[in-house]
Amino acid sequence: MTRRTVRIAMNGVTGRMGYRQHLVRSVLAIREQGGLDLGDGTVLWPEPVLVGRRAHALRALAERHGLDPAHTSTDLDAVLADDSVDVYFDAQVTSAREDALRRAIAAGKHVYTEKPTATGLDGALELARLARDAGVRNGVVQDKLFLPGLRKLKRLIDGGFFGEILSVRGEFGYWVFEGDWQEAQRPSWNYRAEDGGGIVVDMFPHWEYVLHELFGRVESVQALVRTHVPKRWDEEGKPYAATADDAAYGVFELAGGPVAQINSSWAVRVHRDELVEFQVDGTHGSAVAGLRGCRIQPRAATPKPVWNPDLPVTESFRDQWQEVPDNADLDNGFKAQWELFLRHVYLGEPYHWDLLAGARGVQLAELGLRSSAEGRRLTVPELTL
Repeated sequence: MTRRTVRIAMNGVTGRMGYRQHLVRSVLAIREQGGLDLGDGTVLWPEPVLVGRRAHALRALAERHGLDPAHTSTDLDAVLADDSVDVYFDAQVTSAREDALRRAIAAGKHVYTEKPTATGLDGALELARLARDAGVRNGVVQDKLFLPGLRKLKRLIDGGFFGEILSVRGEFGYWVFEGDWQEAQRPSWNYRAEDGGGIVVDMFPHWEYVLHELFGRVESVQALVRTHVPKRWDEEGKPYAATADDAAYGVFELAGGPVAQINSSWAVRVHRDELVEFQVDGTHGSAVAGLRGCRIQPRAATPKPVWNPDLPVTESFRDQWQEVPDNADLDNGFKAQWELFLRHVYLGEPYHWDLLAGARGVQLAELGLRSSAEGRRLTVPELTL
């Protein structure tokens, strides 16, 4: 076996998602398994170059994980000018991402990025055009497609389990503490619109690719957004006005007829098995999928409840569903997509979760906010470059 090193500039790994899911559970996990076997006698060995604004934090991360502290930098332009760096990855705050991606593309780097890819649709489409014209391979994190629960759901769809799919209902969210009497578990910028925060710009890109990939293209959106908690406290304990939305209630019409309803909220307390769940109802059966689990109720095993408010309910509705088995050893969803992207870069294998797909997510978020502001349903035009 021949080992080939791929140097990856990773910008934003001092943040929660960039650190836990992308650095530790993806890139370092690939190293721990001995690299990525490309199947042609080559093993790809990822070598992260940590980029960010705080030199001491970057060095601390490198030392913690046995990386060379010299492979850290606060100078993005210098890293991008380094010919030994092959791939640029971005997990920064949304407001900083578009400019950094532009610079990486101009430097001829392959780019892989968190979403949303830009703060507006025009910028997101421009990034896709720039990458196409530069001939660099590009990808956008669409991690939920690789989660075990949704992989099982996809298996049901592909097997025709549902018959005609009628509707999709999603519930996502949890209570994010305000930050005064208990520390908030999300960064304060998430709640400031001027910093690119808001649950619509955060979650609607997720819902776009989940709906698009599993059930059909989103053709219209009608949304209502709210800022339920108007005052929060930042990381230094200082109060600030929450100017971004922390809850969104959306209805999406999908190609072919299904209707999706998805509630997203950071101001809700969880009474479900997982932080996100999707119920899919079809003529031949229904399923409820979360991040890991998936339960089904086929047509032949559907009970016949009768509405009677005068009598207590004696049946356990949850017990009437059957768990879908794993039937496979499903890896971390972020790591699985990293491996596919690296194979795309070095083997040219097909890969359609690109910057144009990322632009669709930005488009849906933009239209969702506009729908709420104007109080009407909006058509979602199909995007092309």
